[in-house]
Amino acid sequence: MRRSPGVRAGARRAAHLTGAGIKRVRTLLGEIVWFGCLLAATALLLGAVLVVLEANTRNALVEAVLRAADWADLGVFSRTAGVKQFTGDGAVVKNTVTNWGLGAVAWLVVGRVARRIITP
Repeated sequence: MRRSPGVRAGARRAAHLTGAGIKRVRTLLGEIVWFGCLLAATALLLGAVLVVLEANTRNALVEAVLRAADWADLGVFSRTAGVKQFTGDGAVVKNTVTNWGLGAVAWLVVGRVARRIITP
C-alpha cells in the first residue's frame, strides 16, 4: 500500500511537535526545580536574618519562616549541629549565619546545576 505525501508530512510534523513538546516540558521542569531551590535558599536567608535581629519567635510569621528554614537546612546545615559550630558569646547567631548561609549557597548551586542538566 502506497502512502500519500500528506501522510508522511503529517508524521514528520507530529514527530517535530513531539520533540518541541518534550523541550517545553523539560524547560518547565528545569524552571520549577530552580524556583524550588530558590525558595529554600530564601527561607534560609530570611531565617538567618530573623535570628540575627532576635525576632519574636512567638509570632506566627517568624515561626513559619524558622520552620521552613529548619526544613531547608536538611540537617546538614543545621543551626544547632551543622557544618561549623561556634561556642561562647553570640554562638547561636554565628552558628545560624554560618550554617544557613552555607546551606543557601548550596541550594543555589544545586539548583543551577540541576536546571542546566534538565533544560535542553
